[in-house]
Amino acid sequence: MWFTYLLVYFHAVLGYSTTHAGALLLVGQVADGVCTPLVGYESDRSAGCGRYGRRKSWHLVGTVCVLVSFPFIFNPCLGCTEATPQWAALIYFIPFIVIFQFGWAATQISHLSLIPELVTTDHEKVELTAFRYAFTVAANITVYGVAWLLLHFQLGHSGPTEQLGKPDIHVFRNLALIVVAVGAVFSLLFHLGTKERRHPQAWLLEPEEHTPLLQKGHKSPPRPLLLWKHWLREPAFYQVAMLYMATRLIVNLSQTYIAMYLTNSLMLPKKFIATIPLVMYISGFLSSFLMKPINRWIGRNVSSLGGMGPASRCNRAPLGLWVGRALGCGMRLMLLVSLQHSGAFVYGAMSFTDKVANGVAVMAIQNLHPCPTQLCCAGCVEFYHWVMVVVTGGVAVIATVCLCCIMVWPIRVRFRESWLTATPVPATSTRRRCRGA
Repeated sequence: MWFTYLLVYFHAVLGYSTTHAGALLLVGQVADGVCTPLVGYESDRSAGCGRYGRRKSWHLVGTVCVLVSFPFIFNPCLGCTEATPQWAALIYFIPFIVIFQFGWAATQISHLSLIPELVTTDHEKVELTAFRYAFTVAANITVYGVAWLLLHFQLGHSGPTEQLGKPDIHVFRNLALIVVAVGAVFSLLFHLGTKERRHPQAWLLEPEEHTPLLQKGHKSPPRPLLLWKHWLREPAFYQVAMLYMATRLIVNLSQTYIAMYLTNSLMLPKKFIATIPLVMYISGFLSSFLMKPINRWIGRNVSSLGGMGPASRCNRAPLGLWVGRALGCGMRLMLLVSLQHSGAFVYGAMSFTDKVANGVAVMAIQNLHPCPTQLCCAGCVEFYHWVMVVVTGGVAVIATVCLCCIMVWPIRVRFRESWLTATPVPATSTRRRCRGA
């Protein structure tokens, strides 16, 4: 709902200028990008609230923040009138957006980083990740389905119109309230039904020259955990981050401008801003079932590279799933190596590039709008067409370059190879091994 309907709501419904609408999205993306790695870092370090697990504690805090802030974003400014300047209304919305993005970051990161703590085997982790993705798609389908019902019927109001405007304020307000209500119910089920295993807070000491790598007896050497600063020295970390950023840009920009493209370029009735995304997500979900046999047949990287063309030419966000499959190998490796003490930081850092890059890209596009103060003009028709073609296609080219780099220089974690080994080393080589690592 944030990506698909924010610009539409503030520009086409409330009548804000394109620059102001883009500024609100930029503020939200920057806040999300800053909060995500910070929440990930603190989530890795904290011990939780009392007997509550550390991941569930952060999830609860994030859920409360979302519940109290999100409905205000899709409601008109309280106390504002027609004479109120737009910059004053922007100041009104910014605190709610920041609180919402902090809550979303806390909820997302804690929920994702809980997977390695609930299960131990790789197969179970893959299964939980698949279930998580399936219900994410179900949530998107629910949002678009409810939006279509509200736009199609518009009960209790004056006759429905074909174009978006101020009469549709109640549609987005009701949609936001329904989304929050459904999310609150499922969050309650999650907190009541999910038990997080308690882990003692282990603080890893820095390896020094006098730290023995071998224990007395026949025990294997200790296996140090990867800390957040170790990831910053891994080239694979930046390889995956760049590909993740490009892949998410394709999906998010297509999702952000699809509604404006449908109403301003194709001149379709407003109900199609829910119908078309609904069809896209259903088709994307169904096509994901084909990925397993295709990956087995031609390989993960080749199938991902083949998805670049449809994603850039057809401009359909679900086709970006083909690109995202290239992340599977690298993200899986980082998931397994990060273990439990730095997993949230890895997820947070990966999301940082995605959130900030998307906000900056949207703000740049909004500043290039041919009629920033009007709801639509003749230039809008070609403008949104080129946004959907040139921008997403250009990002697809960048993603292709990143994927080719990964195919030439495969992803590997050097720290894992040098430290996380079970091969005993002579005591005389301990000092040299520490320095080399």
